[in-house]
Amino acid sequence: MRKYRKVVLGGTFDRLHKGHRLLLEKAFEVGDDVYIGLTKDESIRHKKFAELIESYSERKAALEEYLKDRKDRLHIFAIEGMYGDTLKNPEYDAIITSEETRYKADKINRMREERNLKKLDVVEVPYINAEDGNPISSTRIRAGEIDTEGEIKLLKA
Repeated sequence: MRKYRKVVLGGTFDRLHKGHRLLLEKAFEVGDDVYIGLTKDESIRHKKFAELIESYSERKAALEEYLKDRKDRLHIFAIEGMYGDTLKNPEYDAIITSEETRYKADKINRMREERNLKKLDVVEVPYINAEDGNPISSTRIRAGEIDTEGEIKLLKA
């Protein structure tokens, strides 16, 4: 696997789960420095079960706690919208994405080309499925279907 100087990834990172952790592990595996664009509270009102999404400060604290052993390589910044600073920052070498958000990375690269910025190498991380064979997602966790490890939550009678 190629090693990059600066990698970027972004998202809401609500209910830090097994899929998020895989993305983060890959980012630190391939990047010397990892830049995480964390979606601001104002930008997530459209999401399903938005009222249940943890606050920006809670989500940031969870990331910092999980990555505390790598804080010297970690850079978390607030973003609004889908692109963060990926359309402006010429220093990024690669973008880490999931299967679900690969299309966003491709769009970012098209827009970077239009702005005469180098394309980012795209490092795609596969889904991690829950016990039921469907992908783990924060939406499913907020809905109470699964936990952060992808285990099915039993409905109480």
